[in-house]
Amino acid sequence: MSTNGVEEVFLFDPQLLGDLQFEDQKCATYKPEISPTHPGEGLTLRPLCVSDFDKGYLTLLTHLTKVGDISREQFEERFQAMVRTQPNLYYTVVIEDDVTHQVVGSATLVKEMHFIRQCASRGRIEDVVVNRTYQGKQLGKLLVDVLTLLSKKVGCYKVSLECLDNMVPFYSKFGYVKEEGQNYMCRRYVPK
Repeated sequence: MSTNGVEEVFLFDPQLLGDLQFEDQKCATYKPEISPTHPGEGLTLRPLCVSDFDKGYLTLLTHLTKVGDISREQFEERFQAMVRTQPNLYYTVVIEDDVTHQVVGSATLVKEMHFIRQCASRGRIEDVVVNRTYQGKQLGKLLVDVLTLLSKKVGCYKVSLECLDNMVPFYSKFGYVKEEGQNYMCRRYVPK
């Protein structure tokens, strides 16, 4: 893929998405049918690209949480740092509207490497967001399904996510369960 004649740099190899056995292993039911290769009319599902800075990626994230003022230079530095992790540890998937050339959905799989379980890796799904205009088109469902399958493909022994109580039924559709005795705790630091 190229943008204005310049070869695009993906956060991870797009072939990983093409290699998912989505039809055989998907967790959710889709009506109408959509998939990673056909996420809906005029939409493309792919890895995050550095050019997504100009396609509203950061604006999309404001639908989820505070983003702050991030310059192009800061975005590109962070993107390149994420690309350089070997093996790949960051898998951000976006959905782009092919007509407006805007990113309208996104979610991230972070692969954590551990010593436990014979140096196993754990996945975390984070920052699932769909532009309000595109909600109701099953895109959030597709993003979670894709990253759930991708977590297994990249060798995670388990995958987890954090969500608000009212979202538990939604994530349960993908086989996520609220485990007895497990609690999510957080300590936030005020930015300088």
